[in-house]
Amino acid sequence: MYKNFLKRLIDFVLVLSVLLVIWPIFFVIVIWLHFANKGSGVFFTQERPGKNGKVFKVIKFKSMTDEWDKEGKLLPDEQRLTKVGRFVRSTSIDELPQLLNVLKGDMALIGPRPLLVEYLPLYSEEQARRHEVRPGITGWAQCHGRNAISWQQKFEYDVWYVDHISLVLDMKILFLTIKKVFIREGISSQTSSTMELFTGNN
Repeated sequence: MYKNFLKRLIDFVLVLSVLLVIWPIFFVIVIWLHFANKGSGVFFTQERPGKNGKVFKVIKFKSMTDEWDKEGKLLPDEQRLTKVGRFVRSTSIDELPQLLNVLKGDMALIGPRPLLVEYLPLYSEEQARRHEVRPGITGWAQCHGRNAISWQQKFEYDVWYVDHISLVLDMKILFLTIKKVFIREGISSQTSSTMELFTGNN
């Protein structure tokens, strides 16, 4: 009952309540990023696969500029990531707009993180099971390393969550996520300021 009904109801009520409280902070962040991003926008939207692989547009605060090199190519992530953007990412503030995705029903508060659409054909049959539930703003994998663990480990945690969803587990993940945010752990991979692209299992 929790997985199929109560989880969605609790998500909707909680998110609506939070948004009613934090909207002034939300507005301040929008103004702050407008100037920090040098006119490249405040919000970042991207198509991501949701439950059963259905594609939706995820919303995040934009933490990078749109600066290009002399050849017309975007500069590497670490060069476009502003000081404000680095703070926004390290505190997970960039995830706040996804609360709107939760209200719409595209996402849940807790679940496997929505990844890129182009990854869909690269998953093994077992890894693809992460799409049996709504993707989440945070999840079991985010409590165990976030971007600092390998893709294989991340997918193992995602599938484990799918098989063990419960109210108690979701509460545990929520509290562990708050702890991770405060100690700013696992924000980047070991070799990059963001997670490397997934290229398959070979």
